[in-house]
Amino acid sequence: MIHLSWRDRETLKKIKCVHTDAKKYLVNNALTVGKLYDVKNETEEFYYIIDNTGKVGGFYKEYFQDAK
Repeated sequence: MIHLSWRDRETLKKIKCVHTDAKKYLVNNALTVGKLYDVKNETEEFYYIIDNTGKVGGFYKEYFQDAK
């Protein structure tokens, strides 16, 4: 049940949202284009971040790029 402690985990890196054009899901309520987000966990396909709702959510990596 590692997902219960993700909010308190150390941030792995920062990423920037580059678009919210989802084909299947509504993500523009949880993400803002141009905003930086803290990555709490990462898999091959998803970033797990604290989104605009204040909760940890998993999003496809295609919505983000590494913050510079």
